[in-house]
Amino acid sequence: MSILIDANTRVLVQGITGNQGSFHTARMLDYGTKVVAGVSPGKGGQVVHGVPVFDTVAAACEALSPDASIIFIPAPLAKDAILEALASGIKLIVVITEHIPLHDEIAIMHAAKDYGARIVGPNTFGLVSSGKCKIGIMPNQFYQPGPIGVVSRSGTLSYQIVANLLASGLGTSTVVGLGGDRIVGMSFVDILPLFNADPETKAIVLVGEIGGSAEEDAARFIAAHMSKPVIAFIAGKSAPPGKRMGHAGAIIERGRGTYQSKVEALEAAGVKVAHALADLPELVKQALK
Repeated sequence: MSILIDANTRVLVQGITGNQGSFHTARMLDYGTKVVAGVSPGKGGQVVHGVPVFDTVAAACEALSPDASIIFIPAPLAKDAILEALASGIKLIVVITEHIPLHDEIAIMHAAKDYGARIVGPNTFGLVSSGKCKIGIMPNQFYQPGPIGVVSRSGTLSYQIVANLLASGLGTSTVVGLGGDRIVGMSFVDILPLFNADPETKAIVLVGEIGGSAEEDAARFIAAHMSKPVIAFIAGKSAPPGKRMGHAGAIIERGRGTYQSKVEALEAAGVKVAHALADLPELVKQALK
């Protein structure tokens, strides 16, 4: 098994004729993802890497019935593209786009709730069920099947962690990037129970960062509900208060969302926290014994 996606997931790429959409469509196809259609208004009838292009999501859905969509649309137009996908019945939307206006993100999340759909991101690297399906922009070579689930707020950190795990002989079941914006769709608390119920996942790596309260919320959920071991790494140990660290959501404000508060909450919930990336694979191995 895997969570959210599997080898049968049929993927739509919105913005497939753009540079990023075209480039990453090729990488997803190389990984084995079933990319069945693309959408670029005004460019219907074209073919990109063997994938047919439609003018609208509705036309793509009618012809090829995709299950999920990935968004490579510029920020000012992203809301309309996502709303089009929701209105067409797509239930999983992966939003790679960053710098979407805050009020647009609020409208997107309300609409997704109304349609009963899941949003991964915005500002996410995507998600991958290793060896089965990749909907995202992560480097293919590190995502090999194994027993570790990974859920992360950071793209490059998760790439490094997955590579370190693989070098230690540990592959991954599913890897999910939540996104680095202040407002994102799925959260740690949404993903953790899916891993807990997935028989292929034996342990979970949680990659957090300073800012917000997502890690503290996760700690409360872990303490109350998780039966599988969770190992964590929190980025931003040395970041000063009031200074944003890369992501829009990674900022310590009014003393909240500090590295220390997150580590203390997770350790109180029984989570082993790695204070250096190099220590994490060994902690995972210990948890699997």
